[in-house]
Amino acid sequence: MSAKLGAVLLAMMSGGLLPEQARAEEKPRPAPQTAEQLFAPTTVWDVHLTFTPEQWAALEPKVVGSPEERMRHFTPGRMLSGRMVAEGDRDKSGTLSKAEFQTLAGNWFKTWDENKRGGLDGKNLRDGLNDLFELGALNHKAEESKDQRSDDVAAVMGIQFETARANLELEGQTFKDVAVRYKGNFSYMQSHGDLKRSLKVDLHEFVKDERLGGLHKLNFHSNVTDTSWMNEVLSHRLYRDGGVVAPRTAYARVSVSVPGLHDRRYVGLYSLVENIDSAFERMHYQTDKGALFKPVMPNLFTDLGDTWATYEKAYYPKGKVTEKQQARLIAFSKFVSHASDKDFASKIEQYIDLDTFARYLAVSVSLTTLDSPLLIGHNFYVYLDPRTQKFSIIPWDLDHSFGNLNMFTNKEMETLSIEQPWQGEKRFLTRLFQQPKFKKLYLARLKELQQGAFKPERVKALVDETAAAIRPSVKDESPEKLARFDKLVAGEFVEQLPLRTPGMKKGQGAPPPPNPFINEKVRPIKPFAEARARSITAQLNGKEQGFVIKHPPMGPGLFFGHFILAALDTDKSGLVSQEEFSQGLQRWYEASPEASNGALTAEQLRVGIDKSLMPPPGSMPAAPAPSAESADD
Repeated sequence: MSAKLGAVLLAMMSGGLLPEQARAEEKPRPAPQTAEQLFAPTTVWDVHLTFTPEQWAALEPKVVGSPEERMRHFTPGRMLSGRMVAEGDRDKSGTLSKAEFQTLAGNWFKTWDENKRGGLDGKNLRDGLNDLFELGALNHKAEESKDQRSDDVAAVMGIQFETARANLELEGQTFKDVAVRYKGNFSYMQSHGDLKRSLKVDLHEFVKDERLGGLHKLNFHSNVTDTSWMNEVLSHRLYRDGGVVAPRTAYARVSVSVPGLHDRRYVGLYSLVENIDSAFERMHYQTDKGALFKPVMPNLFTDLGDTWATYEKAYYPKGKVTEKQQARLIAFSKFVSHASDKDFASKIEQYIDLDTFARYLAVSVSLTTLDSPLLIGHNFYVYLDPRTQKFSIIPWDLDHSFGNLNMFTNKEMETLSIEQPWQGEKRFLTRLFQQPKFKKLYLARLKELQQGAFKPERVKALVDETAAAIRPSVKDESPEKLARFDKLVAGEFVEQLPLRTPGMKKGQGAPPPPNPFINEKVRPIKPFAEARARSITAQLNGKEQGFVIKHPPMGPGLFFGHFILAALDTDKSGLVSQEEFSQGLQRWYEASPEASNGALTAEQLRVGIDKSLMPPPGSMPAAPAPSAESADD
């Protein structure tokens, strides 16, 4: 140890130096010159962003509209009325008569009463309402605007991200005039009032050909939905260990300077995640002539017709896509949807490499990462290789991996079926699993993972290795975050952090009532890895069936099911009788504006549903736009 460093440590122990000051006294490490050096998995880089006051102000996203206006797309009436008219309109008039409405209510009750006990509990209501969402999802997405992704929660809530200029310093290497903007959907909603928010930095938007080791875009993920700071980093690593092309990662201690506001203020520890773009393609595929897509498709590779514009709205290409590449995606979608079983078996390898898909699915199933093609149908990329004309999947946004999609119980996530790990009628996956050659490859890859990369002892060692590297940076964020972090590393469950609405600072407004359909605990990695390995091994040996997801967890039932249960359950028995169900839905109908010709349009019905279930206008808490000084830490 050098005399200088020893003096620094002595000063720290005696209270003379803060951690940030101590780091400033240490000799800086060499700045990374290549992507391989940058993405060393447990390395924590020092990153400093400098803004002028004007640039800092320009970075703040715009929040458009009042709280009621921002929520206008996210109400029970908005989500249910169109589906009710579409399903109940027997005479094809485009409206719903009272008789049609009563028939629809009767049909729903009969279908949702799965146990045939003459009553609906909260789970019946949640699952029934979510089933409606799944049935209407494809048509809904086809109608989405090309300019707004249907999973763009931040945009729906009135958040408009802005790009600002700044200077970036990484371990003493300075990049001037970089482009910076906030990013994220639910992760942004969770952190929008804090100083620490996820960032995307573009090195060459304003300075052409500015790169770091061949990279021109960097993603700094705040980990606000990943309390362990490890779900995403370790999951990407395990994908790569399983032979899947996946982004590389490291960590960054980010600080900011803004004259008059912040002087090298420590913002927090971020995951540094490789961007999926042309640079990624060149590094991992040795070409940049392929096509990259970031779909929002619950049922991937489904026939959407003959027009590219429809596919473009669902697959969101990243960059230019040639007519040949467009035709290839359309052809594959039609092949999956319509090919005979014989043709599918003989020609599927013209479109995909079976071993590549087997590896991707084996890792996804081992991680129980359902924020993927297995369930929700987003947070992944599709790549079309120009050399083979074959499609593959690149994982992305893995903060909910290791079973941390919190609409399911721990047991369900630990025991997810390896035979049918998806929910609903996903024709591509169903047909793929019917192919003996693919099934053999997939099961072999699963077995290899359980004996190698996914052995619980190895996963635990990765957790401990990573935790040791990042714990000092977590400690510097806050004592509360460190306490949560230490519990998760030790294998203890912790509470989920509450979600705040746009413009609401910490402590403002009434908190939402508890949602019984959401798991309120964060699952630690170590016990999940052990339980998941036991279940997969038991399923491979034919000793366990595994959990099959029968109903979609996302939809109006998840968000509004407990409100609807409270409104319909007039005798407070916890069970909605057929009479209560019929009378309750009738109140929605009667609360709608007076209908012409004795029938309601979807818009009229929406008004009635929202009037019956939503708080009156003006009751939602309004708050000023978030500012830098509202940071929790």
